[in-house]
Amino acid sequence: MSSSDADPGIDSGNGPGTGSVPGPGDTLPAVAPQLRALRRRAGLTLEAAARAAGLSPAHLSRLETGQRQPSLPMLLALARVYGTTVSELLGETVAGRDAVVRADAMEPTHAGGWTYWQAGAPGRGMQALRVHVPYGSQGDIVRVHAGEEWLYVLTGRLRLRLGDTTHLLGPGDSAHFDSLTPHRIAAQDPDGVELLFVHTLLQSPTAALCLGPTPGETS
Repeated sequence: MSSSDADPGIDSGNGPGTGSVPGPGDTLPAVAPQLRALRRRAGLTLEAAARAAGLSPAHLSRLETGQRQPSLPMLLALARVYGTTVSELLGETVAGRDAVVRADAMEPTHAGGWTYWQAGAPGRGMQALRVHVPYGSQGDIVRVHAGEEWLYVLTGRLRLRLGDTTHLLGPGDSAHFDSLTPHRIAAQDPDGVELLFVHTLLQSPTAALCLGPTPGETS
């Protein structure tokens, strides 16, 4: 065992949220060995993973050995660092999920003039959509949220605002950005724009995406 996998000592308690100390009758939770396995799979030392998640190495060590229980903010932070989902951190698996989504199974969803087709399996860390963005709709709504987004223009031209910079994307162009960057998208041409869209905003329904309206918003 390397020194980075050993318990560094007294926990400072720093980081997002606090953990609870198991009582004498508690057993080692399944999440503890899963946390260590996923960190090693990501190729991170205890110190590097703790720093990226905003925890002390001592606190992360206690989470990995079951001496403390992780809070939800801790799980969210660690899932982001390890490039996985909270479900995987908890050792949960989803049975019967198909890897292939057939075209005839992609039912369109309409919201505020936008049209969405689910292009990936539900319940995964990434969500994939094919989207038609109509002209003159939702271009003034600025979004900021956790996660990453990737989009690829299929037809038409897309106007993408990232922070203070506006980009005009045509067919074959793509963009990949941190969703904490204030962003908004709009169709440049009257015929609208069609694109592929992938994001890592976990467990978000279509209505909560940066694409399209949410309740109470108007174009």
